[in-house]
Amino acid sequence: MASVREPGNLRFDVLQSEEDPARFVLYEVYVDEAAAAAHKETDHYLRWREKVADWMAEPRRGVRYRGLLPVTGA
Repeated sequence: MASVREPGNLRFDVLQSEEDPARFVLYEVYVDEAAAAAHKETDHYLRWREKVADWMAEPRRGVRYRGLLPVTGA
């Protein structure tokens, strides 16, 4: 998967709902906002976004979280 090889990518998980096997969540962690923004400009992301557009039950949305654990850089 190209996303996990991008500079600045720390984690890229694909999660599937146990209640609804057709429902997925992509969990991505990048070192900073610049790395996340760069990801959204890659060819593979743009191709993926176009390919899955008709599969979406609702519009894609990003939810930002602040990492608390594990503590890094200490």
